[in-house]
Amino acid sequence: MSASLPNHASFDALDVPTATLPVIDIGGLFSAHAEDRARVGAALHAACADKGFFYIANHGVPPTLIEAARRESERFFALGDAEKRRIDKALSPCNRGYEPLRAQVLEAGTPPDLKEGFYIGNELAADHPLVLARAFNCGPNQWPTHSAAFRPAMQAYFDALYALSKRLTRGLALALDLAEDYFDGFCADAMATLRLLHYPPQPAGALPGQKGCGAHTDFGCLTLLWQDGHGGLQVEDGETWIHVPPLPGTFVVNLGDLIARWTNDRYRSTLHRVVNISGQERYSMPFFFTGRPDYLVTCITATPGEAGKYAPITVGDHLQACYRRTYG
Repeated sequence: MSASLPNHASFDALDVPTATLPVIDIGGLFSAHAEDRARVGAALHAACADKGFFYIANHGVPPTLIEAARRESERFFALGDAEKRRIDKALSPCNRGYEPLRAQVLEAGTPPDLKEGFYIGNELAADHPLVLARAFNCGPNQWPTHSAAFRPAMQAYFDALYALSKRLTRGLALALDLAEDYFDGFCADAMATLRLLHYPPQPAGALPGQKGCGAHTDFGCLTLLWQDGHGGLQVEDGETWIHVPPLPGTFVVNLGDLIARWTNDRYRSTLHRVVNISGQERYSMPFFFTGRPDYLVTCITATPGEAGKYAPITVGDHLQACYRRTYG
C-alpha cells in the first residue's frame, strides 16, 4: 500500500501489477479493415463493462503536441496569482479561464480540492448559433497573454484530442454491437473541455479528508487524461482503491456519467480521485468530450424487453445538472 497521508489513512490505495491494468492498443480503429476495428471494439467492451476506465496506446497523438501543451501549462501556473486572476473563470459566461486553488468541491462533505485549473473549450464566435441560443458552456475562451505559444499549443492539442474522442465513439459503438456510425449525430458540433490542472504537494497540515481532487465521476461521455510522471490518480475497483500510474505513450480514459446513463448502466462511470503524495508539483491535462448540447440521449438497452432506467435528456441539461451538483 502507499504511504499513509497525514491524519487520513483512508487515502491509501493498492499498487497493482501493471500487467493487470486494462491497456488497449486502439491502432485498429484507424484501420480500413472492419475486423481490425471490431477487435478493438471487443477489447473496449470488456474494459467498459468491468472497470469503466482503461489506458489507450497507439492513439496517434504526436508526442510533440503533448509536450508543447505540457510546457505551456506549467509556464501558465508559474505566473503570479494576480496575473492568472485577470482571466478568472468567474469573468466568463461559459466557464472558461482560470480556476483558483480550492475553488471546487468534487466530493460532497469534504474540504475544497487542492488544485488550480484552467478551462479551454470550443472557440465559438458571438454569432455562432449555440452562443446565440445561450447553450450551456458555449462561447469564446479567455486566453492569457504571457506567452505567444500558449494559444496555438492548446488549440493544436485540443483539436487532436477532439478527433481522437470522435474516433473512440466509433469504437464504443462497435463495443455495444451498434452501427459504427451510431454516435455520429452526437459528435456533430460536440462540445468539449480541456482542463489544465496543477496540484501542489499534499500538505502536512491538510484538513481531514482534503485531497488534490475529491472522489467523483466525470460528467460527460469520455475523458482522455494525460498525467505527468508523479502519479496520484486513484480509481475505485470494487471495495478497494487502486493506483493508476502514468504509463508512457498512453492516455487514461474514463467513461463519464452520460455514457453510464446512456447504456442503462451496462457500462460504468468510474469513481476516481487524486492524492498528490509525490512531494512534487503535479500536472495533468484531462480532456472532456461532452457531445452536442441539444442531442437527446435515450437509454440503449441490451435486449428488446429491457426497460430504460432513465428518462431521455439532452446533453446540455445533463451537464447543467452535474454542474449544479458540484458547484452548488
